[in-house]
Amino acid sequence: MTRTLTPEQIKTLAEHVENAELQAHDITKITADYPAMTFADAYDVQWEIRRRKEARGHKVVGLKMGLTSWAKMAQMGVETPIYGFLADYFSVPEGGDVVVDELIHPKIEAEIAFVTKAPLKGPGIHIGDVMRATDFILPVVEVIDSRYRDFKFDLTSVIADNCSSSRFITGGCMARLEDVDVKTLGVVMEINGEVVATGAGAAVLGHPAASVAMLANMLGERGEEIPAGTFIMTGGITAAVTVNKGDAINIRYQGLGSISARFV
Repeated sequence: MTRTLTPEQIKTLAEHVENAELQAHDITKITADYPAMTFADAYDVQWEIRRRKEARGHKVVGLKMGLTSWAKMAQMGVETPIYGFLADYFSVPEGGDVVVDELIHPKIEAEIAFVTKAPLKGPGIHIGDVMRATDFILPVVEVIDSRYRDFKFDLTSVIADNCSSSRFITGGCMARLEDVDVKTLGVVMEINGEVVATGAGAAVLGHPAASVAMLANMLGERGEEIPAGTFIMTGGITAAVTVNKGDAINIRYQGLGSISARFV
């Protein structure tokens, strides 16, 4: 894993990017100043942001995958999805309010979350391992919010920005993986009563469990694992849709209930 940044540069960038998130102001993509930055550098920045939050007493309550549709990867010219972490204050209760002024330019995606009952450590994790290690699945809405101006960034910059993580809303019904065909599970997203996006689970790498396997293998490259009891958002089934103050959202998941929230 090639690295180009010094520990001091990583700390400086982590503070810069995290401040943009905490103060809800946009920044230009960091690769403009550090064009030689590698994926390893970018994840170092992300892990430093995670360390900063934990040092302030926040808990990491889950992990997330991004860029998990083949179409999106092709569009970005990348061969692998990316991952980030979820802090405790990202969680919004089902039916609750998302405060828009705490964000820059939020968008929503419908996703399926997996909760593990056994650890998964790469390399070599495959879908079968994930299915065996899954306790249950449940629906989730991710609110993504890039800290980069106009939502414009490259892959390295977005990894360092914790993959645009900002808020998530989970609820609906939990289900055992063996009771649901997650590949054909349909999702309908409505904003203010109007259908704005639809999709099915197969949009996520052909099978959302493949997203969890990939996460375990990427973490394995850093000597990390997915612990038992981890909540993992597997990536957008639908396209990311812009939301505005005053919007009411309702996302229906086939057989898993619905999730609603207001943007205030």
